[in-house]
Amino acid sequence: MKKIAKTNAARLLDAASVAYELIPYEVDESDLGAQHIADQLGENIEQVFKTLILQGDKTGHLVCVIPGAEEVDLKKAAKVSGNKKVDLIPMKELLPTTGYIRGGCSPVGMKKPFPTYIDETCILYDYIYVSAGVRGLQFKIDPQALVEFVGAETVDLIAEKTES
Repeated sequence: MKKIAKTNAARLLDAASVAYELIPYEVDESDLGAQHIADQLGENIEQVFKTLILQGDKTGHLVCVIPGAEEVDLKKAAKVSGNKKVDLIPMKELLPTTGYIRGGCSPVGMKKPFPTYIDETCILYDYIYVSAGVRGLQFKIDPQALVEFVGAETVDLIAEKTES
């Protein structure tokens, strides 16, 4: 078994004595989606969360962590964050804003702390997966420990599915 290199995000959790497991997966550059990760891990897609960075019209940047198969409801995100409207930041701003690239954006250890909102469904599980800060590596972590560590609020962020 080859040793998994610790990410900066992992070192931050270690320093705070937050329990987690580092779980590697095979990266597919053509498919950075959460479903690919869930399939690789043999886990339920509802437990594989993705980290999205939004820009609010009043508060600036904020972080939304939602189940991988879902879409963020921008109206709900705006409301909980005290904004009139929010939008996803352009991809080219992700690295300079957070220090992370697409497919490797972790809610832990961004360049600076941003208000963070994690979808309330996270508390339904003993553990969830979030990016460990690089493509190919996930944290398996107690959602409550993650919420407390990043100072997040658990709120309803999921867009309602529309019937087609």
